[in-house]
Amino acid sequence: MIGFHTADAIRDAERATGHLLTDGVLMARAAHAVAHVVAAELAVRGGVYGATVVLVVGAGDNGGDALYAARHLRRRGVRVRAVLTAPDRVHAAALADFRAAGGTLVDTVDGADLVVDAIVGLGGRGPLREPAASIMAALGDTPVVAVDLPSGIDPDTGIVHDPSVHADATVTFSLRRLAHLLAASSCGAITVADIGIPVPTPAVESPTDAEVAARWPLPGPRDDKYTQGVVGVIAGSTAYPGAAILATTAAIAATSGMTRYVGPAAPQVVAHRPETVAVTDLAAAGRVQAWVIGPGYGTGRDSADLLRQVLADDVAVLIDADALTVLAANDDLRADLRARERPTLLTPHAGEFARLATAAGSAAAGLLETDRLAAVRVLAADLNATVLLKGRTTLVVDADGTAWGTDAESSWAATAGSGDVLSGIAGALLAADIEPRVAGTMAARLHARAAATASGGAPIGASDLAAAVAPALRALLHLRQ
Repeated sequence: MIGFHTADAIRDAERATGHLLTDGVLMARAAHAVAHVVAAELAVRGGVYGATVVLVVGAGDNGGDALYAARHLRRRGVRVRAVLTAPDRVHAAALADFRAAGGTLVDTVDGADLVVDAIVGLGGRGPLREPAASIMAALGDTPVVAVDLPSGIDPDTGIVHDPSVHADATVTFSLRRLAHLLAASSCGAITVADIGIPVPTPAVESPTDAEVAARWPLPGPRDDKYTQGVVGVIAGSTAYPGAAILATTAAIAATSGMTRYVGPAAPQVVAHRPETVAVTDLAAAGRVQAWVIGPGYGTGRDSADLLRQVLADDVAVLIDADALTVLAANDDLRADLRARERPTLLTPHAGEFARLATAAGSAAAGLLETDRLAAVRVLAADLNATVLLKGRTTLVVDADGTAWGTDAESSWAATAGSGDVLSGIAGALLAADIEPRVAGTMAARLHARAAATASGGAPIGASDLAAAVAPALRALLHLRQ
């Protein structure tokens, strides 16, 4: 598992190293790591020897890390310059070493082949301030390596302030910060250099692809279509059958169990996926191990009645799309949800999250724009459910606050109908008796891989995404050990 940590936890871990911190050993190791990453970036951008690197240095210890890194870069033939944004508070010993190594002080980043952002670190809050804001605004397309995390990004909430730094690469030390997950798109490629800091309990965890592959349910020698999990999909309508087709297609691709469909789009679903057991009435559906309800199924009175029946069933339930709107509009359904003892997974995007939280009178509504992780934790506790908040970074949090997350590493899946595909994958995993936090995170990871597989660098639609679930899963399963 990959762990992500709060700023306070990282500071405590650093203090626990004792003399390694106070004697400057950690900073020396960090400086070596900064130089290594900078040299690697230069190597793929034209070469190391003779390149010019400008360090933009603030008052924090990461400014010291960058200044000490100059000595290592000078040995590789790099011209190193530094702009001091807080000259009266710069790390004095590191500045002296920088000068002794042949570094020079300048006022701008002009002429840089690469810029190192060492303005603020864990203590940074809010947007870039002057003169750093003007200095970094002059970068143009010059590549940036951030030390610890890009300046102007909150280390705990991942809020990307304006202005802030968008890094091509980030080098951090022993422990990933929460911002490396929550603001992944601003961090670029992240290198975690082990400098000897002990690892505390993380605030959020993310499984690796190999761990997702290892947990993926596959048929055993004694399994049949029922023992592998039967998922029921209630989605779509006569006018809008697409959501039903997308969700069932994804569910079928995700596991080897059975997929049942309930709804008016049964003829269209069977035409596209003839292996689906499709009926128009819930009473005729038969037994399932999990329900997926909501994609494109409407928000009328019948929809509320269907959701009420599904919540009363003694199986896992995934609530998405229109069913989330229905849930927000009905106090009694939210009461039914809170009283459930079986697993329930809610999969809102930000707009659905805000509507549901507001309707429920949850403090999560006011947190969404300022602290996404805290918002999801609050709503999950308030509704007694696991909440999956969609986005490039997907957060999945249980009612007890246990949080997992995953970065899609791209936004190719940001297309209409994409959420229907995610629901089908996650619902199939729920039917295979995987707990909702794990199922939601695994589904999000496969969803992202399917989007990348389908895209090949070009825009895609949800049909392309659904068709790519099976090949993406095959590629993922090659990682099983």
